[in-house]
Amino acid sequence: MMRASRWVLAGIIALAGLTASCNRPNEKGELEVNDTPTSGKLTISVDETFQPIMKAETDTFQELYQYAKITSSYKPERDVVEDLLANRSRVVVLSRELTADERATLNKDKIIPEVVRVGTDGLAIILHPSNPDTLLTMDQLRDIFTGKTTRWDQISGKKTLRDINVVFDANRSSTTRFVQDSITRGAALTSKIYASKSNPALIDYVASHPNAIGVIGANWISDRDDKTVENFLDKIRVAAVAPKASANPDDYLQPYQAYLALKTYPLRRNLYVISRDARTGLGKGLVAFVAGSKGQLIILKAGLVPAIGQTRIVNTAAQ
Repeated sequence: MMRASRWVLAGIIALAGLTASCNRPNEKGELEVNDTPTSGKLTISVDETFQPIMKAETDTFQELYQYAKITSSYKPERDVVEDLLANRSRVVVLSRELTADERATLNKDKIIPEVVRVGTDGLAIILHPSNPDTLLTMDQLRDIFTGKTTRWDQISGKKTLRDINVVFDANRSSTTRFVQDSITRGAALTSKIYASKSNPALIDYVASHPNAIGVIGANWISDRDDKTVENFLDKIRVAAVAPKASANPDDYLQPYQAYLALKTYPLRRNLYVISRDARTGLGKGLVAFVAGSKGQLIILKAGLVPAIGQTRIVNTAAQ
């Protein structure tokens, strides 16, 4: 069903040539832009952890289609879902599918949401450059985020750093939910948490607090051709994570594209574009673009894993 849905979505863009002629000047000479797959106005809500990748997608879409105007609002996950349910946004971007209760709410208004997986992202564990504990296991992360481990010297025995400062991007965020779902396995988070209110602020906090540990969407640091990404990476270190303790450092992985594609990096998550549009308008057109060849190439170039297409992985022998 997912593959068939993608073919249907991809076909929507083909309507652009048929609908472009619908945009014509009115009596005042002003251009009236109808809602078509490539024209009109659209407000979308995006999980703020996906801001870099979705900004690239919407900027490219609007460059290709000059009559399309997309206003993006970047918010914590719960706020994004509320925008979809309340019809404040026709299209949203999330790291999860809708729950049964959320679907039921839409169904009451006779809305059948269209959910399209467009890629795979990861969560990066970031540290201050002076932190020597750059190899962490899932158990160690669980103990840190639940408050069982409160000092860095409990990890490695080194006395360089002491009290651990845990920092997240914001309250109600997808990273907070992911940590509870996939790392602490439902256990409550430590009460000693700092909410930075944005992902750039989170990076700045970790960069200026040697004892800090933060969680951030990998797409903020995955595009090595982006100068902003390079500036971020100059400020912090990305920890390597392993499912369990190992004497081999190679078993500890960072959220590189290859490890996301091979499903060996343990902190992976999907990227979904969800539409409540029943008509074939700009919302459908944007979904089709992100799920299509051009949108998937943007995801690939950004260092994430596209849902369709191929990721080339080259294994090189040790010299």
